[in-house]
Amino acid sequence: MTGGHNAARAVDALRRGWPVTLGNDVSILSVETADAEALAAFDPDGSAQILISAGRAATLKLTNQRAAAAPEAPVLVARPRWLGLAEATALADPQLDLATPMKGPFEAIPIQALEAAQAALLLARHAGLLPAFFIRSGGEAADTAIAVGDVAAYEQSSRLRIVTRARLPVAAAEHCEIVAFRTPEAGLEHIALLIGTPNGQPPLVRLHSECLTGDVLGSLKCDCGPQLDAALRLMAESGWGILLYLRQEGRSIGLINKLRAYALQDQGFDTVDANTRLGFAVDARDFSVAARMLSLLGQGQIRLLTNNPEKVARLAAEGIDVAERVPHKLPPNPHNQRYLDTKRDRTGHAL
Repeated sequence: MTGGHNAARAVDALRRGWPVTLGNDVSILSVETADAEALAAFDPDGSAQILISAGRAATLKLTNQRAAAAPEAPVLVARPRWLGLAEATALADPQLDLATPMKGPFEAIPIQALEAAQAALLLARHAGLLPAFFIRSGGEAADTAIAVGDVAAYEQSSRLRIVTRARLPVAAAEHCEIVAFRTPEAGLEHIALLIGTPNGQPPLVRLHSECLTGDVLGSLKCDCGPQLDAALRLMAESGWGILLYLRQEGRSIGLINKLRAYALQDQGFDTVDANTRLGFAVDARDFSVAARMLSLLGQGQIRLLTNNPEKVARLAAEGIDVAERVPHKLPPNPHNQRYLDTKRDRTGHAL
């Protein structure tokens, strides 16, 4: 069994509330999905510590600003005897801070198994869970045990393959072909929509990260739905274009965590601070997936429809020649103005 398959098993176990052993000695149990019975079986003597992210630890005043510069980095918290599942949940979830404002005192302690701790938080993101675990060393290994190095193989873009393709007329353009991609492990199907006919020129390409709330439900909190619709029209007008629909919801923190970020935005935080308070990177998307898709489609040179210069840099680093960055600007609405301002001021978008 490959490392990626092992990591997929670990993701499934964590979602089900089961423990996972990383490497030879470190076992973890998700705070979010555990129940009292699972915690008692995992940690009968109450000796497990709490693993959280630096972004969350900064909110709890358990790390300094330098340490919190990488919000997805691990922080180990000494577990007081009184801290059970309910208290651990309040510790893990920043949405609950207003309901349970008095926490602690807590103490951050040195991490002995740093690579395992880093792998645990990466598994949380892959599983769409809060980055918070009960963690212990020693004892009996869990039924699901993987090597630390297996985690990095979960979303290896090099293993992405074309699975099928078919004609798909859409409202913006009747002459289209849809192409589905997936890896053997991750189970997420990325999609390319080829619009029009190759004409010898670099295609107009849009990298669009999945947004259920914007693309399907018409959310006004972001500009994703209008950007998607406008991109399809522009590619149809150009005669030749490719939409890459990437299954990286919420800048790759997952739908549930994105909705948690929305709840934090309702408390006054912008999109960047909401993500980091949850303990995730500002943008965890993997654009090597897009580069791999373009390579499999035989497109090494493109015109990129984006306001994000970082996408240009990331594709270039993966060997894709971006011949032109084409701006993609749409008017704001009262609900997404702050979101767009944050993209301009804090993540370098050219808006």
